[in-house]
Amino acid sequence: MIPKNFIHDLLNRLDIVDVIERYVPLKKAGANYIACCPFHNEKSPSFTVSQSKQFYHCFGCGAHGTAIGFVMEHGGLGFVDAVEELARSAGVTVPREAPMPEQAQQHKVTPDLYEVMQSATRYYRDQLKQSSPAIDYLKRRGLSGEIALRFGIGYAPEGWQNLGSVFANYQDSSLLETGLVIENEDGKRYDRFRDRIMFPIVNTRGQVIGFGGRVLDSGDPKYLNSPETVLFEKGRELYGLFQALKAIRTKRQVLVVEGYMDVVALAQHGIEYAVATLGTATTPYHVQKMLRLTDKVMFCFDGDAAGQRAAWRAMENALPQLVDGKHIGFLFLPSRHDPDSFVREYGTAAFEQLLQEALPLSSYVLRELSAQVDLHTQEGRTALLQRAKPLLTVISAPTTALLLRKEVATLAGITQAELEALYAIKPIGASPRRALQKAARPVVSNLRVLLRCLLFQPDLARELPENWMAVGAEAAAITALTEWSRTQEGAVSSAAMIQNFQGTVHESLLAAEQAEIMQWGETFNVVAEFQDVLTKLRNEQRKQQLQALHVKMHGTGMKGLDEHERSLYLQLLQRGEL
Repeated sequence: MIPKNFIHDLLNRLDIVDVIERYVPLKKAGANYIACCPFHNEKSPSFTVSQSKQFYHCFGCGAHGTAIGFVMEHGGLGFVDAVEELARSAGVTVPREAPMPEQAQQHKVTPDLYEVMQSATRYYRDQLKQSSPAIDYLKRRGLSGEIALRFGIGYAPEGWQNLGSVFANYQDSSLLETGLVIENEDGKRYDRFRDRIMFPIVNTRGQVIGFGGRVLDSGDPKYLNSPETVLFEKGRELYGLFQALKAIRTKRQVLVVEGYMDVVALAQHGIEYAVATLGTATTPYHVQKMLRLTDKVMFCFDGDAAGQRAAWRAMENALPQLVDGKHIGFLFLPSRHDPDSFVREYGTAAFEQLLQEALPLSSYVLRELSAQVDLHTQEGRTALLQRAKPLLTVISAPTTALLLRKEVATLAGITQAELEALYAIKPIGASPRRALQKAARPVVSNLRVLLRCLLFQPDLARELPENWMAVGAEAAAITALTEWSRTQEGAVSSAAMIQNFQGTVHESLLAAEQAEIMQWGETFNVVAEFQDVLTKLRNEQRKQQLQALHVKMHGTGMKGLDEHERSLYLQLLQRGEL
């Protein structure tokens, strides 16, 4: 285990500008540095690095983090590897911390869930080396030992409680929490995965969060996935993304396929930018995640009815996420082929040639809409307009939406204006004054301002009154930052605070506020802002207390107040506030 104080010291020792400039040329822009983002394709630089705060934020795709986060994201490294690489560059050795006796006891009771998953991964990989049938199966599928190692492929042997040899306490709650075991109604446990090829599912930080298990020959279910857990939410993860990150950036595209074996087989043949959904339809979050990484997302489906249904669902979930200038395409393979079988039979060049000929999303939408109706009849054109409405009204990308509306209107034999009136869509360019009003900057809550102050100057957290009260996501984040800051010795940096909360429920909120404080500048009087927002929050609290007293007094009179409320009421009365 790497001591947390070493992480903080390392971040204080490093200069994030020097770290990032090893990979990306930066240009000075006021107090910050800017560049075209290395995590998505862009022509105008929106990737911003704060040297004083030691973090980066991309205003285009939302990528954010510290020097450690950058090396992880850019190099596709896990947390430990990124820390070790940065430590080497700084000329220091990464220490390892042995837990104290009481911590060791606690570790036995509630071990780190990521460590549990890593232990299971090592076990499955060791078992693969000892299983001739599993090795023969992978060889028949054309996989090399190198590719199996790269994806961490393993084997879960037959038997009901094999993991009992890995974990000292087979009854530990962590085995249930991670989905490695199942417990029946009688309380008896057994391994979830048995006699299956095991595919570790890895997050973008290189941590194993789940597994996919495939039967060697015949059997149901063909694929068995980990259940939803605190680590694994299948609607938000993509198999193979961690291994594909570098190739996605190099090739400037990502290929979405349906199965684990498809991803691995394609990588075996040099197509290393493929990922797969995890036993579920493509979700809006999947699309959003991929469009942040690259400008070109290609979906590949089998040509059968199931593949057509999966493509339609992917299209429906992609439309609301569309961004003008991004490209989404659909490739349907010949019948009786999936990506694995096709690339093995015809080779890499033939597969990539098919990708070049794939249907753009707009062409796919128009093809599917018009194929199901008879455009020579009024009824068919009416059906077209009805089927197109839910698709065309969710597209937020203005240019794409406009062009698709024109195409559908032409197919239906009406004008674009008639279609927009039918769908109650406001025409482009209408009501410019209202549009400007809508674009007005929203009012920022006092809690958001307080959160920004703490991120800008973390030591201010120690000055937050003990008895401050608030509810909501902002309040929870402020409380977490404050409690953590008060446990730290010495000054706390923005980078250390941000790194500490990476991967927590507060990360997305803190990332949004990181972007905001980059606009404040180094001369910004954050102490005055902090004191001002504290005063406003106290006034808000006092106002809420007054309102509560009024309501209670109206209902029960003085008799209904407790001693504290009575005292507060008399004080307010004497001050003339009531």
